[in-house]
Amino acid sequence: MRDFDEHNITRAVIDRFGETPDRRLKRIMTSLVSHLHGFIRDVEPSFSEWEAAIAFLTRTGQMCHDKRQEFILLSDTLGASMLVDAINHRLPAGATETTVLGPFFVQNAPAFENGADISAGLPGELLYVEALVKSADGTTLPGALAQVWQSDDEGFYDVQHPDAGTALRGQFRADGEGKIHFRTIQPAAYPIPYDGPVGDMLRATNRHPWRPAHVHFMISAPGFETLVTHVFAAGDEYLDSDAVFGVKNTLIREFTRHPPGQLPDGTAIATAWRHLTYDFGLKPLASQAA
Repeated sequence: MRDFDEHNITRAVIDRFGETPDRRLKRIMTSLVSHLHGFIRDVEPSFSEWEAAIAFLTRTGQMCHDKRQEFILLSDTLGASMLVDAINHRLPAGATETTVLGPFFVQNAPAFENGADISAGLPGELLYVEALVKSADGTTLPGALAQVWQSDDEGFYDVQHPDAGTALRGQFRADGEGKIHFRTIQPAAYPIPYDGPVGDMLRATNRHPWRPAHVHFMISAPGFETLVTHVFAAGDEYLDSDAVFGVKNTLIREFTRHPPGQLPDGTAIATAWRHLTYDFGLKPLASQAA
């Protein structure tokens, strides 16, 4: 076929993928071409706008390296990451809702015993965290692995301070009752990186780059889907405008402030402190549920 025009080119491109051996890939490419061409017909971009779009994507790729993934950031700020997350995590009653992994997860974080302090001496108001890990049906899960990470009281993660070492992250094993507990510091709201193309997009559309204060959790146990989620601080000013659309009401908790006195583990404390408690429910793998 030749003599392509705006009326026949979409069908022609789709037909070129007709012999794709992998049926799933064929479906993906057919849908991609159909929606992409539909978008172009809808907005009717000028040549200069199309060139600007290509330049934007080029700069997005050029910003990516082993410490930063600008395309993930773009996906997050367009709500695409949360949409993919929602489609892949249709959950039963009792299972904790998921949210985005975020760009600051680190493999092989240090392992700690329950009760440890993961703040590495960083300044901030003490936060005492207690969590219970269970199945969606309420059965506790002793030995579940909980990986946690968070920002400091100025909104920075340890990986944003190359010479600071590891801080405010770690791995804990649930005890015989399915519980974990540890000490850290109160996290702060922070902006996603906005010195690249994604930041340009946010400024051009009058959007801010801020995320509400939260603690990340990744929890796994044999026979269950790995849970990736956050617990957000109630009252944060960015709960209703999170730059990456990650907030869910079930994930908001009070980081309750207490006067000087005694921590839940009996330790005396001479300063005010905060307390976070949360019960996590894991979804059984499909084979387990069957």
